[in-house]
Amino acid sequence: MSPAAPPADLSRLAAGRSGEFSPRPLVMGRNGVVSCGHNLAATAARHVFDLGGNASDAGVAAGVCLNVLTPHLTSFAGVAPIIIRDPDLARRDPASRGVVTVSGLGRWPKAASLEYFHRHHNGKLPEGVLRWVTPAAADAWLLALAEFGTLSLGEVVEPALDLATRGFPVYENLHLRLAAVRDKLVELWPTTAEVFVPEGRVPEIGALLPQPALATVFRAMMDAEARARREGRDRREALEAARDVFYRGWVAQAFGDFARERGALITYDDIAASRVRLEPPVSVNYRGVDVYACGFWCQGPVLLQCLNLLEPFDLVALGHNSEAYLHLLAEVLKLAFADREAYYGDPDFVEVPAAGLLSKAYAAAQARRIDPDRAVPRLPDPGNPWAFEPGADPALGPRLVDVERYLASAPEPAGDTSYVATMDAEGRIFSATPSDPVIEGPVCPATGLSLSFRGVQSRLDPDHPSAVAPGKRPRLTPNPALALAGGEPLCGFGCPGGDTQTQGMLQVFLNMVDHGMNPQQAINAPRIASWSFPDSFYPHPYFPGRLWVERSIPEEIRRGLKARGHDVTVSPQPYGGTSMMHVVAKAPGSRTLLAAADIRGEAYAQAW
Repeated sequence: MSPAAPPADLSRLAAGRSGEFSPRPLVMGRNGVVSCGHNLAATAARHVFDLGGNASDAGVAAGVCLNVLTPHLTSFAGVAPIIIRDPDLARRDPASRGVVTVSGLGRWPKAASLEYFHRHHNGKLPEGVLRWVTPAAADAWLLALAEFGTLSLGEVVEPALDLATRGFPVYENLHLRLAAVRDKLVELWPTTAEVFVPEGRVPEIGALLPQPALATVFRAMMDAEARARREGRDRREALEAARDVFYRGWVAQAFGDFARERGALITYDDIAASRVRLEPPVSVNYRGVDVYACGFWCQGPVLLQCLNLLEPFDLVALGHNSEAYLHLLAEVLKLAFADREAYYGDPDFVEVPAAGLLSKAYAAAQARRIDPDRAVPRLPDPGNPWAFEPGADPALGPRLVDVERYLASAPEPAGDTSYVATMDAEGRIFSATPSDPVIEGPVCPATGLSLSFRGVQSRLDPDHPSAVAPGKRPRLTPNPALALAGGEPLCGFGCPGGDTQTQGMLQVFLNMVDHGMNPQQAINAPRIASWSFPDSFYPHPYFPGRLWVERSIPEEIRRGLKARGHDVTVSPQPYGGTSMMHVVAKAPGSRTLLAAADIRGEAYAQAW
């Protein structure tokens, strides 16, 4: 273990490293910034800022637009975990530092159980409607808007309504994805095909794609809000009236009727009873920077565990993306993912040793397991965080898990995700990771939406912390994050990418905090990704020792990693396969706001 590095020097966060060419510029402004997964969603955020909205208003506007613009990645009836920093909350509750999360994740219906899947489906999780959990994204956007926004739902959702009503130009990535699933949609889910491949034809690039049924949902919610305001109800009550349309009114009834016709487990009552909530974040301090994530119902704490494990090392001395540096990152990731497999699950149902997992002392003990010269060829055994959990039963030991059962699993095509982050001049940060493609199931014709398929991330093993249970949340991969320096806003960051999300987030954050890069340089730099753990998506394939390396990392480094025992797989493109990052930021002591977006795909930043 090398000597610890000094506290982070963030004074040059805007300037970054001199002399480095970037195919995209760092975007800078004074009033507001956004980085997200489609240029029209970024423009919607800009529009809402121009109306006088704050970062939460703009973030919700962009997020709902993503639900329209990226049906192959997200859904208004899917998931949308959010983490927010708000100065008003900091004044009301100084201990919170103004940071809170919105648990934008649905729950298994009451009829779901391990017994059901073992009795009726031979212990398998069938594709389609049996994976549906309650819709959470709409509720999450509305709760964020009610608690931290200033504008009306009508003002915030108007851009999304326009896109759904009049259509938007189909772009290459959407065209390619629809072409790849066309036959499946036509054969299995004709109601989905009617919307996205009408008459069996994949829309051409540049053709307009409207979603009239979804527009009807938006318009009904906006009308309910406007009607409530005319009746004299306040802003929060009016937003609740809009929510009732979706969760207790005709939208929920349409979902319930459609689910019953399709043999799904979910019912109108499940939807009507569902509600996301505000929850405290989890956090660690890394070299003087406080980093916040959503709780153990998602994989967000993996990022925090990795930072704790890395803090004792002088990463600068190792050299950015050197063989020794990348080896260390890969081994740290394995330790954190081993703990994810053993301990992470919905805290409403699972006793999670949260304090122990995020303890500096536990991290130090775990770091001593790392061999600086040799890779662990498989997923290591989890540690024993119970020994560091205050008040825990001293008899509790490490929870060993059987991961070998997943060795024979073949990867199954899974949906993807998007991301949005905003920041405003008053120090608000909005960071959200919406997901659950509409095209991953049959569309309910009245709504233009398919319900959240996030049950795909639960397990059918009764001993697993993310085992299926009625009312339980699956362990979620989407996990937005943000960071504060000295209590002041530093950055919001996140990405799509399933199990590579926390891995990309870790590397980009280290690039800024340890290696002196500005956010765009930090995103541009080559990355790696471990696959040496069971995948979060059913059937949870496991590839012991596999390390995905972007081709832009020099060949001699790749050879060195292989010699250390890593099963190196090289990306076919110079960049790709290791998540798609977004960052909004502000250097301490500066009034300049920064935004950066990945060069690897659909990612756009704007500032003003």
